[in-house]
Amino acid sequence: MVNQNELKALVGKKAVDWVFDNMTIGLGTGSTVKYMIEALAKKIQKENLSITGIVTSAETAKQATSLGIPLKSVDEVDHIDLTIDGADEVSADFQGIKGGGAALLFEKIVATNSKKNIWIVDQSKLVNKLGSFPLPVEVIPYGSKKIFERFDSRKFHPTFRLAADGSKLRTDSDNYIIDLHLEQITDPFKLADYLKAQVGVVEHGLFLNTVNTVIVGYTSGPKVLEAR
Repeated sequence: MVNQNELKALVGKKAVDWVFDNMTIGLGTGSTVKYMIEALAKKIQKENLSITGIVTSAETAKQATSLGIPLKSVDEVDHIDLTIDGADEVSADFQGIKGGGAALLFEKIVATNSKKNIWIVDQSKLVNKLGSFPLPVEVIPYGSKKIFERFDSRKFHPTFRLAADGSKLRTDSDNYIIDLHLEQITDPFKLADYLKAQVGVVEHGLFLNTVNTVIVGYTSGPKVLEAR
């Protein structure tokens, strides 16, 4: 029986098939991406590739640096050829929820500046409709209680994400995250518009019309899904 970590390792390894010499690659964040970055470092060394990595979190930067992958900031490059990232939920129509690793803001900046995005997930992340996974919303600390109350009044069932010590979690941009427990999102585009219009909201975890290629880890092996 293949366990979840083995599935993650399989799709991480498969994803680097899309990486070629002289590419600028966006490096996502999360447990599945860690395996991809390991595979990427091995490929760079084995094939003597010239690759520039664009990171989406301090955590990813630390790992990539330790493996000798050259890095630049998103503002230091004129393009990103490809970004490989994980996802917390992927719907049947290739929309996604991301931000379980609290890196949604940087992830979305890198994704929107990429020519192509690939998501790597294990089969447990595939859903018919989004919403079972709590939707992260990054907010500035000032006035965050007011935003929380607004979400609560709309029956979004908000919770502040907490750090291990019980304090409110801080993102790499020093913001808070409010997770919305929605169960099912009937119209993600309408919800995305509403969330972006709220003063104090920095970004949300709905990644819409972002990806056409999803590599899914099944027990039988990785499978590449392409949007029609």
